[in-house]
Formats: sequence, C-alpha cells, structure tokens
Amino acid sequence: MSDARTPAQIEADILRRRQELAVTLDEIGVRLHPKTIVGDAKAKAAAAVDRTAGRAYVVANRAVSDVRAQLVSEDGAPRMERIVPVALVAVGLVGLLAMGARKRRS
Repeated sequence: MSDARTPAQIEADILRRRQELAVTLDEIGVRLHPKTIVGDAKAKAAAAVDRTAGRAYVVANRAVSDVRAQLVSEDGAPRMERIVPVALVAVGLVGLLAMGARKRRS
C-alpha cells in the first residue's frame, strides 16, 4: 500500500494550514494591539486595587472590632470606665486643634 498523497489532498492540507496560520496571526495581532495591551494593564491594575481595598477593609474591620471590644462589654453594655477617658482625650485634642487654627488665622 502506498502512502502517496494526491495533489488534491496536498492542496487541501496547504489550505487548512494557511487558515490555521491566519487564525494564529489574527490572535497575535489582537494580543499585540495597543488597546488590548492597555486593557490588560487596566484589568491588572483594577485587580490590584481590589485586592488592596479588600485587605484594607479587613484591617479596618479588625481594628474597629478591637476598639469595640475595648469599649463595649460582651453583653453590649458600654464600658464607661474606658469610654470617659477616651472621650476626654478626644475633646482635648479637638480643643487643641481649634486653638491652633484660631492662632493661625490671627
């Protein structure tokens, strides 16, 4: 038995390979197009921002939970022995800032 191919088979094979090559070149063109490159960069940047924002949310949420645990008892009642000193410090800081702003305006 002979493995010789007919001219029609060879032409069909060449045509198929040309079509595959054309598809490959189109894919390369799309990947290397400036809009595609910019779009990919934007998507990567957005993903990085989303990851960073997610981590920041987790850290902030943990900090709020820690502060709340310090200022509120397990049954939900405020711990006045801790809240009053924190409030006094906050009022003092606001007063200092207000006095500093008033001095700058004068």
